[in-house]
Amino acid sequence: MKLIKHITLLSFLLGLAYGSSMACTTAVISGKSTKDGRPILWKHRDSESYQNKLRLFNDGVFTYLGLINSNDANGEQIWGGNNEMGFAIMNSASFNLRSNNDATFRDQEGIIMKKALQSCKTLEDFENLLSNLPKPMGLEANFGVIDAKGGAAYFETNDEGFVKFDANDKKTAPNGYIIRANYSFTGRENEGYGYIRYMNAEKEFFAAAGTNQLDPTFILKNQCRSLENFLTEDDVKSYQNLSENQKNFIVVKDCINRYISTSSFVIQGVKDKEDPKLTTMWTLLGFPLASVAVPTWSIKNINLPATLSAKQDQNAELCSKTLELKKKFFPVSRGAGEDYMNTTAAYNKEETGIVQQLEKTENKILELSKLNLQNWRKKGLNKKELEAFYQKVDELIKTDYKNLFDL
Repeated sequence: MKLIKHITLLSFLLGLAYGSSMACTTAVISGKSTKDGRPILWKHRDSESYQNKLRLFNDGVFTYLGLINSNDANGEQIWGGNNEMGFAIMNSASFNLRSNNDATFRDQEGIIMKKALQSCKTLEDFENLLSNLPKPMGLEANFGVIDAKGGAAYFETNDEGFVKFDANDKKTAPNGYIIRANYSFTGRENEGYGYIRYMNAEKEFFAAAGTNQLDPTFILKNQCRSLENFLTEDDVKSYQNLSENQKNFIVVKDCINRYISTSSFVIQGVKDKEDPKLTTMWTLLGFPLASVAVPTWSIKNINLPATLSAKQDQNAELCSKTLELKKKFFPVSRGAGEDYMNTTAAYNKEETGIVQQLEKTENKILELSKLNLQNWRKKGLNKKELEAFYQKVDELIKTDYKNLFDL
């Protein structure tokens, strides 16, 4: 496998001209480089499975929390999550790693992540899991993993093996973070997707690392809602002075947020000697620009917020609300309308944009969770307080979406 050393103009054009229905933009951040010393995973999920939900599982060695497709009634595939031991995992699909593109055994990523959450405590456990799988593994992905020991790494994985990229190694990650889109650095050069999305994220992460701003709030407020295009230098926020009644369309095909964005989450790990159960998964469920970030934890017998979860193949209430609001961002339903977003639906000078209106709701949730986490890190997690917090989150979401959007 040849290391990609340069991102060329051809790479950009390839990323611009093609897309994928299973694309994502992701990052792994070492605790050595975050604001508070805790490692972080980030995944911005792109998929044609628009209905997502969270589910708590007790079908393995460990209790774990995962993002699943709503029609996956039994939760057979996980697209990111963490377990009670502080092990967390996510992936981005890669499209330049598989040596045999005609292989019939493929698309095992969600199944493998479920197995990992069921049984792994550390990065070493995950390495052993991959090493012991029958070959071919049916994998072509960049797996991002953190653990309660401070481990933080990517595993660029294909049918036959993997290459590890350690975010704690300054030679591999000089700024303490690693970003992956839909190609692998050990794969075939100039193939795959997401070269522009990669640079969109790299630009912001580099600036944040230099000013000690790498934390969940930075990612939730900026990367999870990013509408920049590194190549064209277009950014939706430059149109904030337009009126709510004006239609202003930009092409978002190569932005981090686009029509096929289905959720975005940040998993914050723990420091040494902290309770691994305090590993926190912050999720913007559904279309991220129309959602709010909600923290959840892998605690046995504590039901998740009802608005983010649902039984069997039912849909999560919050996800459905965001998909209804998504129509305002993408009002053109014919032709290539999915590539064109109306910026004033997100931001406008009257501050009636959907992102602007939901900021107050999200800030209430973030403030409440911050207070709880500060207390739990000192005195231990209180299950009654957690249940009360989840109930409050449900009330806020139901009330504010009804009052703001009649949903």
